[in-house]
Amino acid sequence: MKSKIMIVDDEEHIRELVRFYLDKEGFECIQAANGEQAIEIVENQYIDLAIVDIMMPGMDGFTLVEEMRQYREFPVIMLTAKSQSKDKLKGFSLGVDDYVTKPFDPEELLARVKAILKRYSINSSNIVEIGDVVFDGDKYEVRYLDETIHLPLKQFELAFELAKHPNQIFTREQLIEKIWGMDYDGFDRTVDVHVKRIRENLKGLPGFKFVTVRGVGYKLEVE
Repeated sequence: MKSKIMIVDDEEHIRELVRFYLDKEGFECIQAANGEQAIEIVENQYIDLAIVDIMMPGMDGFTLVEEMRQYREFPVIMLTAKSQSKDKLKGFSLGVDDYVTKPFDPEELLARVKAILKRYSINSSNIVEIGDVVFDGDKYEVRYLDETIHLPLKQFELAFELAKHPNQIFTREQLIEKIWGMDYDGFDRTVDVHVKRIRENLKGLPGFKFVTVRGVGYKLEVE
Protein backbone atom coordinates (compact mmCIF):
# COMPACT_ATOMS: atom_id res chain seq x y z
CA MET A 1 0.00 0.00 0.00
CA LYS A 2 1.28 3.49 -0.83
CA SER A 3 2.27 5.69 2.07
CA LYS A 4 -0.20 8.55 2.44
CA ILE A 5 1.28 12.00 3.00
CA MET A 6 -0.83 14.95 4.15
CA ILE A 7 0.42 18.38 3.03
CA VAL A 8 -0.91 21.26 5.15
CA ASP A 9 -0.13 24.78 3.92
CA ASP A 10 -2.28 27.82 3.19
CA GLU A 11 -0.27 28.53 0.01
CA GLU A 12 -1.59 26.43 -2.84
CA HIS A 13 1.57 26.67 -4.95
CA ILE A 14 3.61 25.26 -2.06
CA ARG A 15 1.19 22.35 -1.66
CA GLU A 16 1.29 21.64 -5.39
CA LEU A 17 5.09 21.80 -5.51
CA VAL A 18 5.42 19.29 -2.67
CA ARG A 19 2.68 17.08 -4.16
CA PHE A 20 4.43 17.04 -7.56
CA TYR A 21 7.66 15.65 -6.12
CA LEU A 22 5.93 13.16 -3.82
CA ASP A 23 3.68 11.91 -6.62
CA LYS A 24 6.71 11.19 -8.78
CA GLU A 25 8.03 8.88 -6.06
CA GLY A 26 4.77 6.97 -5.77
CA PHE A 27 3.40 8.51 -2.59
CA GLU A 28 -0.31 9.20 -2.20
CA CYS A 29 -0.89 12.84 -1.31
CA ILE A 30 -3.80 14.63 0.29
CA GLN A 31 -3.90 18.38 0.80
CA ALA A 32 -5.30 20.70 3.45
CA ALA A 33 -5.31 24.50 3.20
CA ASN A 34 -5.66 25.05 6.94
CA GLY A 35 -5.68 23.32 10.32
CA GLU A 36 -9.42 22.71 10.36
CA GLN A 37 -9.28 20.80 7.06
CA ALA A 38 -6.29 18.82 8.34
CA ILE A 39 -8.14 17.76 11.50
CA GLU A 40 -11.10 16.59 9.44
CA ILE A 41 -8.77 14.48 7.30
CA VAL A 42 -7.07 12.92 10.33
CA GLU A 43 -10.47 12.11 11.83
CA ASN A 44 -11.51 10.16 8.74
CA GLN A 45 -8.38 8.86 7.04
CA TYR A 46 -5.21 6.98 7.92
CA ILE A 47 -2.13 9.22 7.49
CA ASP A 48 1.44 7.92 7.41
CA LEU A 49 3.18 11.32 7.59
CA ALA A 50 2.23 15.00 7.62
CA ILE A 51 4.11 18.01 6.26
CA VAL A 52 2.81 21.01 8.19
CA ASP A 53 3.40 24.74 7.71
CA ILE A 54 3.65 26.76 10.93
CA MET A 55 2.37 30.16 9.78
CA MET A 56 -1.25 29.60 8.78
CA PRO A 57 -4.32 31.76 9.41
CA GLY A 58 -6.54 30.56 12.24
CA MET A 59 -4.94 27.45 13.67
CA ASP A 60 -1.15 27.60 13.42
CA GLY A 61 1.06 24.57 12.83
CA PHE A 62 2.02 24.11 16.47
CA THR A 63 -1.61 24.02 17.58
CA LEU A 64 -2.46 21.68 14.72
CA VAL A 65 0.21 19.19 15.77
CA GLU A 66 -1.14 19.21 19.34
CA GLU A 67 -4.67 18.63 18.06
CA MET A 68 -3.61 15.80 15.72
CA ARG A 69 -1.85 14.03 18.59
CA GLN A 70 -5.29 13.63 20.22
CA TYR A 71 -6.24 11.24 17.41
CA ARG A 72 -3.12 9.20 16.70
CA GLU A 73 0.65 9.32 16.41
CA PHE A 74 2.38 9.69 13.04
CA PRO A 75 5.57 11.48 11.96
CA VAL A 76 5.44 15.23 11.23
CA ILE A 77 7.79 17.49 9.27
CA MET A 78 7.38 21.20 9.99
CA LEU A 79 7.66 23.42 6.93
CA THR A 80 8.12 27.08 7.76
CA ALA A 81 9.66 30.41 6.89
CA LYS A 82 10.88 30.74 10.45
CA SER A 83 14.36 29.58 11.34
CA GLN A 84 14.70 30.73 14.94
CA SER A 85 15.96 28.11 17.37
CA LYS A 86 13.04 28.70 19.73
CA ASP A 87 10.56 27.67 17.03
CA LYS A 88 12.50 24.50 16.32
CA LEU A 89 12.67 23.69 20.01
CA LYS A 90 8.93 24.18 20.36
CA GLY A 91 8.30 21.89 17.41
CA PHE A 92 10.59 19.16 18.69
CA SER A 93 9.00 19.40 22.15
CA LEU A 94 5.67 18.53 20.49
CA GLY A 95 7.20 15.43 18.95
CA VAL A 96 7.89 16.89 15.49
CA ASP A 97 10.35 14.66 13.62
CA ASP A 98 12.05 17.17 11.34
CA TYR A 99 12.14 20.83 10.44
CA VAL A 100 12.57 22.34 6.94
CA THR A 101 12.91 26.09 6.39
CA LYS A 102 11.45 27.90 3.37
CA PRO A 103 12.67 28.38 0.72
CA PHE A 104 13.49 24.69 0.52
CA ASP A 105 14.90 22.21 -1.96
CA PRO A 106 12.06 19.79 -2.88
CA GLU A 107 14.56 16.97 -3.41
CA GLU A 108 15.89 17.47 0.11
CA LEU A 109 12.38 17.45 1.53
CA LEU A 110 11.67 14.23 -0.39
CA ALA A 111 14.82 12.65 1.03
CA ARG A 112 13.75 13.62 4.55
CA VAL A 113 10.29 12.11 4.00
CA LYS A 114 11.81 8.82 2.84
CA ALA A 115 14.28 8.71 5.73
CA ILE A 116 11.60 9.31 8.35
CA LEU A 117 9.23 6.73 6.88
CA LYS A 118 12.06 4.20 6.74
CA ARG A 119 12.98 4.92 10.35
CA TYR A 120 9.39 4.50 11.48
CA SER A 121 9.15 1.25 9.53
CA ILE A 122 12.31 -0.11 11.18
CA ASN A 123 11.09 0.93 14.61
CA SER A 124 7.69 -0.66 14.08
CA SER A 125 8.08 -4.09 15.63
CA ASN A 126 6.21 -7.02 14.15
CA ILE A 127 5.79 -8.45 17.63
CA VAL A 128 3.22 -7.01 20.03
CA GLU A 129 3.01 -8.37 23.57
CA ILE A 130 0.09 -7.70 25.86
CA GLY A 131 0.72 -9.53 29.09
CA ASP A 132 1.18 -13.21 28.20
CA VAL A 133 -0.44 -12.80 24.78
CA VAL A 134 1.80 -12.33 21.74
CA PHE A 135 0.60 -11.01 18.38
CA ASP A 136 3.25 -12.18 15.89
CA GLY A 137 3.14 -10.13 12.68
CA ASP A 138 5.84 -12.26 11.03
CA LYS A 139 4.08 -15.59 11.50
CA TYR A 140 0.52 -14.17 11.44
CA GLU A 141 -0.41 -15.94 14.65
CA VAL A 142 -1.51 -15.21 18.20
CA ARG A 143 0.21 -17.09 21.04
CA TYR A 144 -0.82 -17.50 24.65
CA LEU A 145 1.40 -19.68 26.86
CA ASP A 146 1.55 -23.01 24.96
CA GLU A 147 -1.44 -22.25 22.73
CA THR A 148 -1.14 -20.93 19.16
CA ILE A 149 -4.15 -19.42 17.42
CA HIS A 150 -4.21 -18.94 13.66
CA LEU A 151 -6.76 -16.34 12.57
CA PRO A 152 -7.88 -15.80 8.97
CA LEU A 153 -5.62 -13.21 7.33
CA LYS A 154 -7.91 -10.17 7.50
CA GLN A 155 -8.94 -10.98 11.06
CA PHE A 156 -5.30 -11.13 12.10
CA GLU A 157 -4.39 -7.92 10.27
CA LEU A 158 -7.29 -6.10 11.93
CA ALA A 159 -6.50 -7.47 15.40
CA PHE A 160 -2.79 -6.72 14.94
CA GLU A 161 -3.45 -3.13 13.88
CA LEU A 162 -5.56 -2.51 16.97
CA ALA A 163 -3.02 -4.29 19.20
CA LYS A 164 -0.20 -2.06 17.92
CA HIS A 165 -2.12 0.96 19.20
CA PRO A 166 -3.71 -0.11 22.52
CA ASN A 167 -6.51 2.13 23.80
CA GLN A 168 -6.49 4.18 20.58
CA ILE A 169 -9.85 4.60 18.85
CA PHE A 170 -10.07 3.86 15.13
CA THR A 171 -13.09 4.68 12.99
CA ARG A 172 -14.46 1.98 10.71
CA GLU A 173 -13.33 4.04 7.73
CA GLN A 174 -9.75 4.21 9.03
CA LEU A 175 -9.66 0.46 9.58
CA ILE A 176 -11.13 -0.33 6.18
CA GLU A 177 -8.58 1.94 4.50
CA LYS A 178 -5.70 0.44 6.48
CA ILE A 179 -6.64 -3.24 6.13
CA TRP A 180 -8.63 -3.44 2.89
CA GLY A 181 -7.31 -0.38 1.05
CA MET A 182 -8.78 2.73 -0.54
CA ASP A 183 -10.35 0.82 -3.43
CA TYR A 184 -12.47 -1.42 -1.21
CA ASP A 185 -16.13 -1.06 -2.17
CA GLY A 186 -17.67 -4.01 -0.35
CA PHE A 187 -19.95 -4.31 2.65
CA ASP A 188 -19.48 -1.20 4.80
CA ARG A 189 -20.04 -3.19 8.01
CA THR A 190 -17.30 -5.69 7.25
CA VAL A 191 -15.26 -4.35 10.18
CA ASP A 192 -18.13 -5.16 12.56
CA VAL A 193 -18.31 -8.73 11.24
CA HIS A 194 -14.56 -9.24 11.53
CA VAL A 195 -14.39 -7.83 15.07
CA LYS A 196 -17.21 -10.15 16.12
CA ARG A 197 -15.29 -13.15 14.76
CA ILE A 198 -12.04 -11.97 16.36
CA ARG A 199 -13.79 -11.81 19.71
CA GLU A 200 -15.07 -15.34 19.22
CA ASN A 201 -11.68 -16.72 18.15
CA LEU A 202 -9.71 -14.97 20.92
CA LYS A 203 -12.32 -15.47 23.62
CA GLY A 204 -10.78 -16.16 27.00
CA LEU A 205 -7.40 -14.57 26.36
CA PRO A 206 -6.52 -12.31 29.32
CA GLY A 207 -5.35 -8.71 29.55
CA PHE A 208 -7.34 -6.99 26.82
CA LYS A 209 -10.66 -6.77 25.04
CA PHE A 210 -11.90 -5.38 21.74
CA VAL A 211 -14.24 -2.54 22.62
CA THR A 212 -16.94 -0.96 20.46
CA VAL A 213 -16.95 2.83 20.74
CA ARG A 214 -20.55 3.64 19.93
CA GLY A 215 -20.97 5.82 16.86
CA VAL A 216 -17.23 5.88 16.16
CA GLY A 217 -15.47 2.54 15.76
CA TYR A 218 -13.24 0.24 17.80
CA LYS A 219 -10.23 0.03 20.08
CA LEU A 220 -8.26 -2.66 21.85
CA GLU A 221 -8.55 -1.82 25.52
CA VAL A 222 -5.80 -3.08 27.79
CA GLU A 223 -7.21 -4.16 31.13
